[in-house]
Amino acid sequence: MSVNVETLEKLERRITLNVAATEINQEIDSRLRKLSRTVKADGFRPGKVPMSVVAQRYGYSVQYEVVNDRVGQAFSQAATEAKLRVAGQPRITQKEEAPEGQLVFDAVFEVYPEVKLGDLSGAEVESVSTEVTEAAIDRTVDILRKQRRSFGQRPAAEGAQETDRVTIDFEGKIDGEPFAGGKAEGFQFIIGEGQMLEQFDQAVRGMKVGQSKTFPLQFPADYHGQDVAGKEADFMVTMKKAEAQTLPPVDEAFAKALGIPDATVEGLRADVKKNLEREVKFRVQSRNKAAVMEALSKAAELDVPNALVAGELERMIQAARADLKQRGVKDADTAPIPEDMFRPQAERRVRLGLVVSELVRTHNLQARPDQLQAHIEELSQSYEKPADVVRWYLGDRQRMAEVEAVVIENNVTAFVLGQAKVIDKVLPFEELMSAA
Repeated sequence: MSVNVETLEKLERRITLNVAATEINQEIDSRLRKLSRTVKADGFRPGKVPMSVVAQRYGYSVQYEVVNDRVGQAFSQAATEAKLRVAGQPRITQKEEAPEGQLVFDAVFEVYPEVKLGDLSGAEVESVSTEVTEAAIDRTVDILRKQRRSFGQRPAAEGAQETDRVTIDFEGKIDGEPFAGGKAEGFQFIIGEGQMLEQFDQAVRGMKVGQSKTFPLQFPADYHGQDVAGKEADFMVTMKKAEAQTLPPVDEAFAKALGIPDATVEGLRADVKKNLEREVKFRVQSRNKAAVMEALSKAAELDVPNALVAGELERMIQAARADLKQRGVKDADTAPIPEDMFRPQAERRVRLGLVVSELVRTHNLQARPDQLQAHIEELSQSYEKPADVVRWYLGDRQRMAEVEAVVIENNVTAFVLGQAKVIDKVLPFEELMSAA
């Protein structure tokens, strides 16, 4: 069969489909007869409903199904015959004029683009690396100590100090008037840990239990409370309690409490280092992967199918609704979410997906079974029972698909870094860990 494919614009194509009316009618009749065996109608026994009644009640819906099925089959056959890679679903419309005994339809659709990858040897890609230093291990051990700290009442004669847990009453006013969220009793926070605005944090330092003071506070212009953002308030604070922290010593008992197999100080530091190196590896991979994807996007030439962008937009909007619902937002399922918010990101995702797929196909960068196994085992090492985590991944097709996608991206990243002009950069541990 010869298929005439008409190019409309860029990736858009049109095929004219002819379907024999006799085939349509025969299939409609066959389905109605099959339906008549089980359909129920008042005044008739099951299986004895006249065909005229069945046709009157179900004829339109059956005709719609049959035409859709037949046209869909005709389109699939024509696309296969023409060796077309169809992107998204076709828009099918029936033509009014048709030869006798024929139904004629136009199918308008998009095809996958030809991806032209430029010379990657000229692309500059920044590749970062980070070392886990002794100072980084020290800071992590300090964090573990803080997670297990205790608090005891500070002597009444002493003022509250940094790291103290304080309990206060406070009331704030703007132009002499109270404002929402500006008053609390028995409010608790730890001085110096960024839980409060810096001016507030500084104001309570040195205060003794039972002491009250008033101080001005300037809310930042970008403060999350829009009613008070950029305004100055006067706060009155009363110190109710001040408790000094006590950190556990770093010793064998501390290592044992953390569940370290080698319950020594050296064993604790070695375990912390191993975990930090694992986290650093994943963050470095993620950062280098982003740099590679940016370089690929710039080096590639292709038209992006609108149908694929529309599908990605729909997925992103549904994900946004699910997030709103989880946050308890009312009417999250019907809240207006403008597509323009997500369109640039959707187009980028589709574009990169097509480029990566082409690179994987042409350079055999698919995920190998040993790579999948190694990645799962690496992920499992941060859990208490790694073997259970490995089984959890292997036992679910969707989770394995997510692992496969990550491994493929890692393969693509390694391939591009092997081809491009790499700019090596050593990133301080703190900068890597603080990056979003």
